[in-house]
Amino acid sequence: MTIQRRTFIAAIGSSAAVGLAGCAVLSSDDDNDDNGAGIRGDTLTLTTTTSTYDTGLLDELNAPFEDRYGVTVDAVAQGTGAALETARNGDSDVVMVHARSLEDEFMENGYGVNRRDLMFNDFVVVGGSDDPASIDGSDQVTAAVTAIADSESMFVSRGDSSGTHTKELEIWEEAGLDPTDFGEWYMEAGQGMGEVLAQADQQGAYTLADRGTFLSMQSDLDLEIHVEGPIEDGPERLMNPYGIIAVNPAVHEHVNYDLAMAYIGYVTGADGQKRIEEYTADGEQLFFPEALSEEPNFEQYVPQS
Repeated sequence: MTIQRRTFIAAIGSSAAVGLAGCAVLSSDDDNDDNGAGIRGDTLTLTTTTSTYDTGLLDELNAPFEDRYGVTVDAVAQGTGAALETARNGDSDVVMVHARSLEDEFMENGYGVNRRDLMFNDFVVVGGSDDPASIDGSDQVTAAVTAIADSESMFVSRGDSSGTHTKELEIWEEAGLDPTDFGEWYMEAGQGMGEVLAQADQQGAYTLADRGTFLSMQSDLDLEIHVEGPIEDGPERLMNPYGIIAVNPAVHEHVNYDLAMAYIGYVTGADGQKRIEEYTADGEQLFFPEALSEEPNFEQYVPQS
């Protein structure tokens, strides 16, 4: 791997995980005092991108958190845009998403607080082995999508305002192309990543996918990676960072802010980050932890605009 990842600090104990996010300390089931009784039985509503659900990562992260605090995590898998809209309406406590421009808008409008970098992987362009647009091995994703458009090769878009769809639209725009001008070869599925990969497989089409979901489904697909992301020397344009944000209790006073911050502390702490790092499918690492570093990134807390 050529990416210079921030050094993972494994020495930090998981008992400090809650404090790492600047959140209130909540007692676990192992505590002998009565503080834990205030949260046991609570439910945390998490809206999140489909990739964290489709890959199985959420099960790996949420079960230990639920056991530790005696709570339930209700994970609602949506595209990033829908996940943020649900939170904007006050119907979730915390969001885990991957479209920084949409996250910044959410924060700037006052709906979210205490954003943290969580993890990353990258995007890849996948398609059938016949590769009708001859893009295999391309190191320029804009050139690749231009070739797809010029050849009118079938392309399946998420079409759902998700993080992946947002990235896809950015790539078309950078290539000087507008999907509203495309013909029938361009299909908007309005579905999650798993469904879109299955549809692309059935149609022999290209699509933009996050590497984690593709790797988790690869054994069931007749698709292959034609354009790599930066994890495998591809263009930085295909980087895919994930963030986690608590819903602002000053806007929606009913949200479970303390439990949301406990969850943020857990997934960005040593235990959660270790679980992210060690989670694999068919021996392939799907996500790379980004919360702990010897040189923390201050920009994670403030909008990039």
